[in-house]
Amino acid sequence: MKIGFDAKRAFLNSSGLGNYSRNTLHALHNYYPDNHYVLFTPEINDEWFPDYKKFDIISPDSSVSKIFKSLWRSFSVSGQLQKHEIDIFHGLSNELPEGIHKTSVPSVVTIHDLIFLHFPQFYKTIDKNIYTRKVKYACAAATKIIAISNQTKDDIIQYFGVNPDKVDIIFQSISPLFFEPQNSDEIKKKYQLPEKFILSVGTIEHRKNQLSLLQALNYANIDIDVVFVGNPTIYSAELLKYISDNKMEKQVKFLANIPEKDLAGLYQKAHLSVYISLFEGFGLPIVESMASGCPVVTSNISCMPETAGDAALLCNPTNINEIADAIKLLLENETIYKELILRGKERAEKFHPAFFSEKMISLYAEILS
Repeated sequence: MKIGFDAKRAFLNSSGLGNYSRNTLHALHNYYPDNHYVLFTPEINDEWFPDYKKFDIISPDSSVSKIFKSLWRSFSVSGQLQKHEIDIFHGLSNELPEGIHKTSVPSVVTIHDLIFLHFPQFYKTIDKNIYTRKVKYACAAATKIIAISNQTKDDIIQYFGVNPDKVDIIFQSISPLFFEPQNSDEIKKKYQLPEKFILSVGTIEHRKNQLSLLQALNYANIDIDVVFVGNPTIYSAELLKYISDNKMEKQVKFLANIPEKDLAGLYQKAHLSVYISLFEGFGLPIVESMASGCPVVTSNISCMPETAGDAALLCNPTNINEIADAIKLLLENETIYKELILRGKERAEKFHPAFFSEKMISLYAEILS
């Protein structure tokens, strides 16, 4: 098979959609190397995707298209698919190039979440309208839609009236780095980490709900350090004010733009992971934690219970008492702590790249047959 991909996010996003794109491409290349993988991207940047040269790359090649890169991605790619003899095209991040429905090339789109419809107040009106239009077109034009969770599949059906038979659920994979032992002592020294800490991974934003973690620790007088890993937003100011008002400066550390290998080491060094988001399409840090042998406290709403299975402690992310009780249980009950490590590692195997790539190749083959 010669498979084309919209690979913009693989090159330009450090986390989230970027991780999904890179993990997908690496998994397919590593486990099914006989296929031909072609990446369409408006820009090449090796900061987050240093090994991109193992793939064929198609990018703007004229002075005009280089200037209008976003237009090239949206409106020119469809016309190049037959020229490059692409058998099937996969939009890895919620969208497909305009006009692909007019070509003879079958297509797949991965829809990660519809958070912009659940929480429109967190988005500019113009951004929400653009996202809605792009996802609506992709769902209509695609031969098949991949949803990364039941939550996302239900949302696609509800908001866009898609036939359920058109949507397949394929849980995303995580990098093999999280299954492999890292030099956690070196990581501790590099980032000047405390001896014992809670790790909380995710963009510092209201939806990720990091403030509730600080409130739970303060309310229950839990004496353990916290390391937040994620890019800051305006919400960061709320956390910093709370930290200052409650004299928690020595208890909290912020990190951002952490390489994936180092992130795996952080999980392996952490005592536990807390991921109490208000809404997700999947909740990747839950599985990354589990694969790394780091017990997880996560939300009992949205897709988090689906992702975690029986391998995490669940709590109401808006209930400070529940969050505190879950953390204290893992800090004080060694039996439950060790049990969650074992369950987590078993659960994480369902998201291993080998299992994921097999599902993807089967779907491509089914469409082409």
